[in-house]
Amino acid sequence: MSNNTTDLTTGFISSAVAVVLFGSNFVPLKKYDTGDGIFLQWVLCAAIWLVALVVNLILHCPKFWPFAMVGGCIWATGNIAVVPIIKTIGLGLGILIWGSFNTLTGWASSRFGWFGMDAEEVAKPLLNYIGATLSVVSAFVFLFIKTKIPTNTYSTDTTPLISEHVINTTPEPSPDYTWVDKLSTVQHRIVGCSLAVISGILYGCTFVPVIYIKDHSKRNDSIYAGASQYDLDYVFAHFSGIFLTSTIYFLAYCIAMKNNPRLYPEAVLPGFLSGILWGIATCCCFIANHSLSAVVTFPIITAGPGLIAAMWGVFIFKEIQGLQNYLLMIFAFCIIFAGVLCTVFSKL
Repeated sequence: MSNNTTDLTTGFISSAVAVVLFGSNFVPLKKYDTGDGIFLQWVLCAAIWLVALVVNLILHCPKFWPFAMVGGCIWATGNIAVVPIIKTIGLGLGILIWGSFNTLTGWASSRFGWFGMDAEEVAKPLLNYIGATLSVVSAFVFLFIKTKIPTNTYSTDTTPLISEHVINTTPEPSPDYTWVDKLSTVQHRIVGCSLAVISGILYGCTFVPVIYIKDHSKRNDSIYAGASQYDLDYVFAHFSGIFLTSTIYFLAYCIAMKNNPRLYPEAVLPGFLSGILWGIATCCCFIANHSLSAVVTFPIITAGPGLIAAMWGVFIFKEIQGLQNYLLMIFAFCIIFAGVLCTVFSKL
């Protein structure tokens, strides 16, 4: 009983830390122009890989399973759309939508044993179903929340001194406009929400290879027989897949741009900080998965960050305004909170 209590405590604390960091990791980038996001992604993923390197050394370099890299490849592919999503529908709404679809995909694949994984059982299945359903319902509520995103996000989100500097250089940004800047208001909404849904589905599949290896490690006839049951042992392989994939995408981007990629030096340090925060959050997510199981942690860790991100969007960046939007957001938060409680009690 003592070990079970310790696992539950560790799992829920790790989940809470992951929720806060996942909901805040893109905040350092809000004041800086990130262009089309390809260069930013590479910087962010370099920082993520360094976090994994430190964790790997602390764990005394556990066995490296290449298949675990596939999850990182899937995540890096979904993450390419993050900058366009933030530019079109905002940080708060973007995380809310992709988090909800992340929840559905990750929960369903773990609960029903998709992609060759073993189906996970919980003490109270009905509560678990209700919790996952409420997370999905919240996603549709978020789609009706309207956001106010300026054409040049970085200029309006900065301090007055920086804003004055941008005003003096108004004629210059036009050559650096990306395809996102050319979209109409309606197109912003459609493209942003669509990309957020796609990214959320891809994010929901990122842990599949690790869970697959763990499940098949119990079978003597599997090539993964004897593999570690501790999720954190796979972080280095997972993050290596992220860095490798983002590097390939960045090189392809350089080729497509004829060796003249759009680089944004002012975004390097904020991007690096963002990557560090994301890397720590994901390590906490791995710990939570080990302590609670993915079928419990997914609804909590993927739906919770939307609350944190929305708080940033409302109180700091003023992306979400108006009484109707506030009421819709509060209603969605109540649904998420109820869903999280159902998920938590389904394990107890």
